[in-house]
Amino acid sequence: MIVDAHVHLYPPELNAEPARWAAEHQEPHWAELCTRRRKNGSPVQGFPSVEALLRAMDAAGVARTVLQGWYWQRPENCAAQNRFFAACVRAHPDRLSAFATVHPAAGVDAVLAEMQRARDEGLIGLGELSPHSQDYDVADAIFAAMIEQAGEWRWPVNLHVTDPESGDYPGKVETPLRDFVWLARAYTQTNFILAHWGGLLPLRELEGEELLNVFYDTAASPLLYDATIWTRFLEAVPAGRVLFGSDFPLNVYPKLDAEPGMTRLLEEARAHGADAAVLGENARKLLNLR
Repeated sequence: MIVDAHVHLYPPELNAEPARWAAEHQEPHWAELCTRRRKNGSPVQGFPSVEALLRAMDAAGVARTVLQGWYWQRPENCAAQNRFFAACVRAHPDRLSAFATVHPAAGVDAVLAEMQRARDEGLIGLGELSPHSQDYDVADAIFAAMIEQAGEWRWPVNLHVTDPESGDYPGKVETPLRDFVWLARAYTQTNFILAHWGGLLPLRELEGEELLNVFYDTAASPLLYDATIWTRFLEAVPAGRVLFGSDFPLNVYPKLDAEPGMTRLLEEARAHGADAAVLGENARKLLNLR
């Protein structure tokens, strides 16, 4: 069973006019990342409906996707995303799972209440979060409460990570790798999923191999690295700690595909050593998926 562990999806009102929605809801960073166009005029990503996501999954042979929330700058947008995801999961429990997103600015009581509501509605993790993009410190006390609660529930926490050696792009935010080493050591009862190959943390930090509560997803891989990354990374990190993720509906092959999809990335993964564990079994175990 193939599981795509890193997919984004937005409600119809956002999809209709993304830039306008971002302006009205005070989300400039998301707008900079997600509504821009490439030099050739093509959009960086699409804004598919739930039905379009399911069609893309069917085309690629993906059995289940895990919807990742966004690292919104305003708590009310986090809550709205969670309600949308809950509706998606209720409508398609056999195909979709989802993580919740929250922001410490709401206050500890409101944050924990939102997490509880999301859990009651069937969400199964926390993320994609980015303290560095959401303007709070990784040592923030409310963030600590979030991580501790996630650990108690056995909710993995997905964190956005930027490779410190990657090139500049609009909206790029630095995410020091040492911060993730500190988090993994400080909260050993919580499992972390570091997005985008974790910025190659285990290849750049000696402690990376020792962090047994850290997993890595492959979201946006072709935009960041050439196809040899699969072999290089899997030689350094046990295959049991790598989760296939596409970052759909980001178009990760803009020179080859007019529309975003999952098929080409799956083909690349298989051709370069990704086995059944990476393509689904690891996510099933970590997230307790059926």
